[in-house]
Amino acid sequence: MPMQAAGKTGGISGELKPDAATRIETIEMHTGGEPVRIVTAGYPPIPGRDILEKRRHARDRLDAFRRLIMFEPRGHYDMYGVLPVEPDLPGADMAVLFVHNEGYSTMCGHATIALGRYALDRGLIKADAQGVARLKLQCPCGLVEVDVTADGPEKGRVSFVSVPAFAFALDREVDVDGRKVTLDIGYGGAFYAFLQAAAFGLDVRRSHTRDLVAAASAVTEAVKAQVPLSHPDDADLAFLYGTILTDGGDGKDAPTANICVFAADEVDRSPTGSGVTARLALMAARNQVGIGAWRRFESVTGSIFEGRVAANLAAGAIRAEVAGRAYYTGSSVFTVDADDPLAGGFLLR
Repeated sequence: MPMQAAGKTGGISGELKPDAATRIETIEMHTGGEPVRIVTAGYPPIPGRDILEKRRHARDRLDAFRRLIMFEPRGHYDMYGVLPVEPDLPGADMAVLFVHNEGYSTMCGHATIALGRYALDRGLIKADAQGVARLKLQCPCGLVEVDVTADGPEKGRVSFVSVPAFAFALDREVDVDGRKVTLDIGYGGAFYAFLQAAAFGLDVRRSHTRDLVAAASAVTEAVKAQVPLSHPDDADLAFLYGTILTDGGDGKDAPTANICVFAADEVDRSPTGSGVTARLALMAARNQVGIGAWRRFESVTGSIFEGRVAANLAAGAIRAEVAGRAYYTGSSVFTVDADDPLAGGFLLR
């Protein structure tokens, strides 16, 4: 892919741009190899009556700042970030927007796991007598309940119970570049298409990543064109975030591998928390997993998330619990030279 300049925004009126006074501070983490860049200072205020309005404001008025910290030379094509905002839900301890190479996600499990550890270490939450700290995290998709193990042999383990997840479509046939494929669509805070990599003669553990990305991206474009999505809560949630190719396993006796390709062909290095949530909803819809039964999910880096159906809800929906671990990689301060022609960022892939 040729170089894409970050400054080409379509000429949105009133968009704020970074300048020589910009100084954005971040904490750097990863979950299963997937980066989490948490902004701690210097980002412009993000107003809005609710979190989806804040998301729209960030997208329409502050997008140059997303590109600044996601794109090269400060980031890279597969960078991922978190923007803390003021919560508007009663009882929420923290609220965030999620950013990536294309824009703004509605849910992110790997970032939620990192935020759980971050919130404990920053003193935003405290451990109880059982050594567990609890974070109520408002995401664009809704309130997510996060548990962080602060002591004992499981210290550092983070789990979250996400918003209601459901199977949107089972065995849906779509045309992908002239061939018919059958897939499922699930929602786990974001919508994903799911199918086995074998449908394209590929193996998620052995095939070249570029071949898996090409197949998944073709599926995403086909589903976007052929399958209208809807969400019962808000139209802003009704978009296909990506495609997850699997090995066809169920994660019971051995981890089941998958690769998630989301946004603009971005590859998740983790097993994808919202994807695991959606996958559990699909498995529950097919009676392939019972309530409380833990399953294991493996990413392209070999990292593992555990997941289970935590509760059955009305109309076939579930709540899923997903667990993993996150790690610190450093901290950053990003500035802008006034005469830098590439200050706004760029992508080479």
